[in-house]
Amino acid sequence: MKRRIRMGMVGGGKDAFIGAVHRMAARLDGRIELVCGAFSSSPDKSRETGGELFLPEERVYGSYEEMFRSEAALPAGERMDFVSIVTPNFMHYPVAIAALEAGFHVVCDKPMTLNLEEARKLQDKVEETRLLFCLTHNYTGYPLVKEARDLVMSGRIGKVRRVVVEYPQGWMATLLEESGQKQADWRTDPSRAGASFTMGDIGSHCANLAEYITGLRIEKVCADLTAFVPGRVLDDDGSVLLRMSDGAKGVLWASGIAVGEENAINIRIYGEKGALEWHQQEPNTLIVHWLDKSSQILRTSTGFVGENAAANTRLPAGHTEGFIEAFANIYQSFVATLDKRLEGDKTATGDFPDVYEGVRGMAFIEAVVRSSQSDQKWIELGSSCLN
Repeated sequence: MKRRIRMGMVGGGKDAFIGAVHRMAARLDGRIELVCGAFSSSPDKSRETGGELFLPEERVYGSYEEMFRSEAALPAGERMDFVSIVTPNFMHYPVAIAALEAGFHVVCDKPMTLNLEEARKLQDKVEETRLLFCLTHNYTGYPLVKEARDLVMSGRIGKVRRVVVEYPQGWMATLLEESGQKQADWRTDPSRAGASFTMGDIGSHCANLAEYITGLRIEKVCADLTAFVPGRVLDDDGSVLLRMSDGAKGVLWASGIAVGEENAINIRIYGEKGALEWHQQEPNTLIVHWLDKSSQILRTSTGFVGENAAANTRLPAGHTEGFIEAFANIYQSFVATLDKRLEGDKTATGDFPDVYEGVRGMAFIEAVVRSSQSDQKWIELGSSCLN
């Protein structure tokens, strides 16, 4: 294509955290242009945000329904090509369905929907429309996460035996939602966040990262969820035992009450011949341990990583690839695929999480909640989610 891809946004108004991240990531490579938005359920707040983003008044809408209707009526050379959905969880499904029905491709923040039933319906709609759907599990966008996946897929560390993945945070160690803090408020409300805070917000990242790097699937879970903070409705800490395909076992821990922690997502993968270790707060480094030789420290931009990691590295050696760049890599892959679709290749695909991973994520969350509430030791995710 000889033009920028045009993006609309639903959500991401004033005081929203993740919407600004999406906008920064989307424009990082200069291939995406934000052309319209419905940034808030309040038309006034939406217009205010649109003004701050220097959008024309006529392309700032009071609702997503108005936006899709108006954008679809514009000439093909002016209307948005895709929409980025950055609302709280409970709005992901209705906005995504409406976008697909209006003929627009979709990028959606995670978790994909409020529950598994919605996720399966959304999968059906994506298959029906054959439009692109991208789920922003952004941690898969880090260069050395891709290097870790390539090392596993190449067979160099042998058959995977054990996965240990964790995501501790400390920001929810008190009843922050009672202070009026917006991000804490909706994340601990079942009607807006879903069945679990920790598993929906951060545990789903752990599950997705474990499956992405290993290529294996979580088949059964044994979980224990707790709301440690008095007065909190949803869990703020959770431990999960995993049984994965090909006989691998795993442990997953996600917490909002780990005092002193920031966003310390870490993963360790142990195979028959070697092991891998990656820490999000030191993302330029992948530690590789070998059974029969010295351990290695792989770094981005050094020439010792594979083609996939190199292609997703943006900065010179010694400059940290961070959260925005990982998000941008997801957008970059999505837009490259969308480019091909707009040029007529209706089967083009890319390296980004899709609707099927979204369904698996919701199946994981619901299985963890059921396991935690049950005396039964192991809960299956379901055969429909094992592909």
